[in-house]
Amino acid sequence: MKNQIRNTNEEIFSILLLISLVNLLLYFLSVSFINYGISGDELYYIACTNHLDFGYVDNPPLSIWILALWKFLFGDSLFVIRILPAIVSSATVFMIGLFTVKLGGGKNAVIITTLTFMLTPVFLSASTIYSMDVFDFFFWILSAYIYLGIIQSENRQLWYTLGVVIGFGLLNKTSMLWLGAGILAGTVFTPMREDLRTKYPYIAAGIAVLIFSPYIIWNLVHDFAHIEFIKSAASGRYGDLSPVSFVFDLFLILNPVSVIVWLPGLLFYFFEKNARQYRALGYIWLVTLSVLFIEWHSKGEYIAPAFQVLFAGGAIMIVKWNARLRRLKYALVIPVVVLGILLAPLAHPFLPVDKFIGYQSLLGLKTSGGENRRLDRLSMFCANMFGWNDLARKVSEVYLTIPEEIRKNTIVYCRNSGEAGAIEYYKSKYKLPDVVSPHNSYWYWWNEQRRPDTIIIIGGKLEDHLESFDSVEVAGYYKTKYAVPYENNLLIFIARGFKKSPEAIKRDDKIFI
Repeated sequence: MKNQIRNTNEEIFSILLLISLVNLLLYFLSVSFINYGISGDELYYIACTNHLDFGYVDNPPLSIWILALWKFLFGDSLFVIRILPAIVSSATVFMIGLFTVKLGGGKNAVIITTLTFMLTPVFLSASTIYSMDVFDFFFWILSAYIYLGIIQSENRQLWYTLGVVIGFGLLNKTSMLWLGAGILAGTVFTPMREDLRTKYPYIAAGIAVLIFSPYIIWNLVHDFAHIEFIKSAASGRYGDLSPVSFVFDLFLILNPVSVIVWLPGLLFYFFEKNARQYRALGYIWLVTLSVLFIEWHSKGEYIAPAFQVLFAGGAIMIVKWNARLRRLKYALVIPVVVLGILLAPLAHPFLPVDKFIGYQSLLGLKTSGGENRRLDRLSMFCANMFGWNDLARKVSEVYLTIPEEIRKNTIVYCRNSGEAGAIEYYKSKYKLPDVVSPHNSYWYWWNEQRRPDTIIIIGGKLEDHLESFDSVEVAGYYKTKYAVPYENNLLIFIARGFKKSPEAIKRDDKIFI
C-alpha cells in the first residue's frame, strides 16, 4: 500500500514537473523567435534599477531589487529580462499543482488545475513581460499553500513562515493586503479562530509589517506618494471603471468558459461537506472580491491571483462529479482548454505581429486599450512593445543636429516613464542626453537645480511649450508601426530659454498615474 501511494505521488510529481517545464519552454520559444520588443513598462523597471531605493511611486521595491541583481549578473537584453517571468510563472504553475495535491486532489485534478489556469489570458499576459505582477501570482499561491499547511497540521510555527512570505509579497505589491485581509477573515469565521488565542498569528503579522516597513518608511519620507498615485489612478485612467466593467473584465481575462472550473471551487470551499476545514481558504477570494467592489474603480486583473485557490478546489469537484457520472469523462474541461489555446495568442506573443493581426481579425475581435485609450490594430499590452527603439533613434538624430558644444548641457523632456525609460535604455546604442520626466518616480529623479541650455521635448503642442520656454522649434517627426497611438506620430521640439523655472515646470507637470 505504501509503495502504491509512493508511486502515485511520484507520478503526480512527474506530471506536474512536465507541465511546468512545458510552460517554461513555451515562453523560451516565444521570446527567442517571436518577441515583439521590449515593453514600456519594462523600460521603466530597468530605469528604476538605476535609481535603487526603498520604494517607488507606483510600486514597492522588491521586483526592482530582483531585477537589479539579475541585470548585474546577466545584463539587460530583452531575452535576459524575459527569462525571469518565464521562470517565475513556471514556478507558480508548479505551486498551483502542489496546492491542489495538498488540498486532496489526485493526478486528474492536478492536470485540470494547472492546464486551465496557465492558459488564462491574465496569467499568460502577466508572465510575458517583467513586472511585479508575475511575482504577485507566486506569492499568493505560496501564501495559500502555507496557510493550508497550518489548517491541516496545526503546526502553529508555520504562521511565522506565512508572515515572511506575506511580508515579501507586500514588498512586491501592496495588493497582498487583500490576501492578508482574507486570511484574517478566514481565521476569524472558521474554527481557525482558536489560533487567535495564541501568539503565533500576531508575531506573523509583526514579521510581515517588519519586512514591508522599508516601503512604509519610504512613503512617510515622500509624502505618501503611493497613496497619491492610487487616488490619482482611481480618478483618472480608471475613473470610468465600475463593478459592471469589473465583472465583465474578470470573465474575459480568466477565459469566459473557465467559470466551469472556478465556480465549482466556490462550492468546494463553502458547501462541500468533506472540505469544511478548508473554508478559511475560500475567504481569501471572497474578501478580495468584496474589497474590490467597495473600491468601485477596480480592474478585473486585481483579483486574478485569488482565483488560483478556486481553480484547485474546482478541479477536485470536477473529478468527484466525474466519478459519479462516468459518461462525463471530463468533457466539461475540454472547452476551457480549447478556448484557452485559442485566446493564448491574444495575451502572449506566440504569433508574429502580422499573423497576429490576421488571427485577431479572423476571430472577429476589435482592439481595446482600456484605461480610456483607443487603439487601432493591437491591444494596449501588445502595442506597448513597439516603437521604443525607433523613438530613441529619432531623438538621437535630433540631438546630433545641435552643435557639439551645446550638447553637453542638453536634456530630453519626456511626458511619461516609457519614453524616458527608452531614452535611458538605448543610450548604449545611440548618442542621447540625460532625460527628465514628471511621471511617477521620474518626478523624484528630476534634478531641477540643473539649468540646461537646450531641451529636446517629445510630443505635445508648440503653443503649449511656448508657455514655458522663450523659443521652441520643430526639429523632427517620429512615426513608427504598431506603437500605441498616443506614442506615435509625435513632433520632436528643441526649446531654449526658460520663461518658467525648472522648479515650476516640475511642479506644474507632475503626473502620478
